[in-house]
Amino acid sequence: MAFDKSLDKELFGESVEFETTKLRVSVFSYNDGTPKLQISRELLNTEDGSWKWAKMGRLTKDEVVAILPFIEKAKEHL
Repeated sequence: MAFDKSLDKELFGESVEFETTKLRVSVFSYNDGTPKLQISRELLNTEDGSWKWAKMGRLTKDEVVAILPFIEKAKEHL
């Protein structure tokens, strides 16, 4: 069975922006299944100001400090 975006429900989501990157902490439930935490990164295209999804990779200390409160809030939705 293929992934169906209409069955993917975001139960929680908050973002924090830095100079050229944005991090989002979300909780999703697919097809009313077990809620799961997702952390995603977007990079700013300085030429046109648009955001583009990027591989999560590693976090700096500043990024960790910024998203920890969001992770704590997200736990309430898991």
